[in-house]
Amino acid sequence: MTRISQRVTTFIFTRGTQFLPFADAATPELPLSRLLRLSLFQVSVGMALVLLVGTLNRVMIVELNVPASVVAIMVAMPLFFAPFRALIGHRSDTHKSVLGWRRVPFIWQGTLVQFGGLAIMPFAILILSGQGDMQVPAFVGHLAAGLAFLLVGAGLHTVQTVGLALATDLAPKETQPKVVGLMYVMLLFGMIVSAIVFGYLLTDFSPGRLIQVIQGAAVATLVLNTVAMWKMEARRPSRLLTEEERNKKDPTFQESWAVFVKGGSAIRRLAAVGLGTAAFSMHDVLLEPYGGQILNLSVSSTTKLTAMFAIGGLLGFALASRVLSRGFDPFRMAFYGALIGIPAFLAVIMAAPASQPWLFVVGTSLIGFGAGLFGHGTLTATMNLAPKDQTGLALGAWGAAQATAAGFAVASGGIIRDVVSGWGDQSFGPATGYIVVYSLEIVLLVAALIAMIPLLRTSAVAPVKGAPPASDVRHNPVTLDA
Repeated sequence: MTRISQRVTTFIFTRGTQFLPFADAATPELPLSRLLRLSLFQVSVGMALVLLVGTLNRVMIVELNVPASVVAIMVAMPLFFAPFRALIGHRSDTHKSVLGWRRVPFIWQGTLVQFGGLAIMPFAILILSGQGDMQVPAFVGHLAAGLAFLLVGAGLHTVQTVGLALATDLAPKETQPKVVGLMYVMLLFGMIVSAIVFGYLLTDFSPGRLIQVIQGAAVATLVLNTVAMWKMEARRPSRLLTEEERNKKDPTFQESWAVFVKGGSAIRRLAAVGLGTAAFSMHDVLLEPYGGQILNLSVSSTTKLTAMFAIGGLLGFALASRVLSRGFDPFRMAFYGALIGIPAFLAVIMAAPASQPWLFVVGTSLIGFGAGLFGHGTLTATMNLAPKDQTGLALGAWGAAQATAAGFAVASGGIIRDVVSGWGDQSFGPATGYIVVYSLEIVLLVAALIAMIPLLRTSAVAPVKGAPPASDVRHNPVTLDA
């Protein structure tokens, strides 16, 4: 038995990582144990997202009888902070700490802000719904709940932007696509586990249990993020800096942004990110109602559809990571992801008039797969093309474009569906509102494809003789945008 155990152990350490998703992202400089520990910040972000757009959404409307319009406004509050991700990323690029850190202070500040929002959130929600014992004016509950949601949004946007920048700093360039894939697998993992845990703990709902669950999430956020950043970034105290480095004036945000967008391709990249993200997000709150109302699927069946969407996304991330690590053009990967989305949405649309639920299942899985390819491709391109010392700014701009587009798309999808459903003459009956939204998503995907065509042409141009090697391209903003 000892000999067999030794063989099994040897196999696990030599060949087992081939079967563990993204395990080959590890390097001697960034081993798998350290990489997984760093990715814990994505678990806390996923937990907060589930709490904001899933658990609390239902609890506030169903159990606490809060008007849906008020809930929609509260859930949208974190969106207001999304455009500031670029500024946060820039500040983390240029920050000079007495302790010698650039990224860690911002991750810690974002963690504290997120913790504070979650700490006051349950009490604010109870006051908002009139469940608390305190007799206070109604506007106090609205202000407190809005502040809580805004703080959580500000915290998670800060943590995710700077955390990804730190991962980019630590990972060698050749493994960055796989590191990106691992980070987003951990985000999905955090969302899935959190949804299961929150659902189980709130089965027997009570105001006291709600307080325990949300504040438990606050403590978990503090623990996960602290473990994630512990001894992760090397310190360089100010006393070790050279005189030139100490006296060097850091560029302002406006100056850094001017360098980042020089030539125009950065703006085109952000436009493509926004259009593609909006196209893959507008249906988020409509897929399950479409399956239940139009295709008469059971609650368990529509819940499984969400799992199929997640599985498709995981497969997309896995494929993109493997292919991009071999030098494949990330813009072309994003292009293929958007291209796959078109037949995927067509399948979802045709499921209603054809009364074929299997088309709906296939389309949902392909939407997740295409979104995985698109998201991984655009994020990898952003990391690869970030000008020197502007990784945080580039990732912040990508996150701002993605989060803002997703937020407006989700809200627009629900509004458009309700407005169209209220029309008198509907060609496809109750499915008309849904089909209009899915058709708009196809239009947005076509617009994203058009925006990416010049980017494909630019990346396909062979390097000029005497030009810097590929490993130096990301450090030359003029070459990037030429």
